[in-house]
Amino acid sequence: MTQETPGQRRDSPGSPRGWRAAAQEALYGPAGFYRRPEGPAGHFRTSVHASRLFAGAVAELLRRVDTALGRPAALDFVDMAAGRGELVAGVLAALPREVAARVRPCAVEIADRPEGLDERVAWRGEPPAEITGLLFANEWLDNVPVDVAETDPAGVPRYVLVGDDGAERLGDPVTGADTDWLARWWPLGAEEGTRAEIGLPRDRAWAAVAGRVTHGLAVAVDYAHTAGARPPFGTLTGFRAGRETTPVPDGTCDLTAHVALDACAAADERPAPARLLTQRAALGALGITGGRPPLALASTDPAAYVRALASAGEAAELTARGGLGDFGWLLRTVDIADPLA
Repeated sequence: MTQETPGQRRDSPGSPRGWRAAAQEALYGPAGFYRRPEGPAGHFRTSVHASRLFAGAVAELLRRVDTALGRPAALDFVDMAAGRGELVAGVLAALPREVAARVRPCAVEIADRPEGLDERVAWRGEPPAEITGLLFANEWLDNVPVDVAETDPAGVPRYVLVGDDGAERLGDPVTGADTDWLARWWPLGAEEGTRAEIGLPRDRAWAAVAGRVTHGLAVAVDYAHTAGARPPFGTLTGFRAGRETTPVPDGTCDLTAHVALDACAAADERPAPARLLTQRAALGALGITGGRPPLALASTDPAAYVRALASAGEAAELTARGGLGDFGWLLRTVDIADPLA
């Protein structure tokens, strides 16, 4: 059993506790949000749900990884936090037949396997121990629970405790490795009320998962921020039925906070450097730009023009500034050249 920090400890049933422990139970416990029958798509829309173009782009990325690996007999595709299998199904449908025949698709999710999912897809609670191919984690890290720190009137960072109804109060001072993480990645200063999400559990989770890729590429895609642009009051929020809502750890809403992807990148200490870029840049490198089709096509092939226009609209949403295009992509190559370079 993992020892609880002061920020996690619960003095008695029903009493406030740290956000990390509260969110862990609310999201992944027996009655947790991610075990609900409607799945994540019933509450919020990701790039996967916005357009099939996203799965097509991931399929193209997998094809490039395959080429870089010399087209191995078995090519892994691991979909972390797979939801109800939407991405892995879309990738399989978009792959060239020759590549699809060699792919070993794996969806990693705590919920039960959805009905009707392609029988080729392995449904697991954790990724394989060794991966040759592509591990793709779309909006996973933002749901790895973290503690929240807030500066008290004396300028001391303290853990924020939360009750089951969402009411907060300050707890013990932040200590140990959490203090070190804040000092390096998100210094709070002395101003009362400034907040930070302590991303150490995410760093460790990413390093552990990316470390399973022995040859190929690991990618994390998420809401993100980097040093020098940290939000002064944090980003913790909730989503329910398509709307942003007050974060309450009762299992009825998603609990999410943006990810310090630069800290995650540094946590994987293998020699090859990690790379950070925006979704707009990543999808552009994969051929998704959002450019409108030539107007002349409307005269020569109206139906094709309408299809191309719809596709351009979807691509524009995936790459939009101030929206999905600003998501961060963290790439970690292992024994291959960067397929987006």
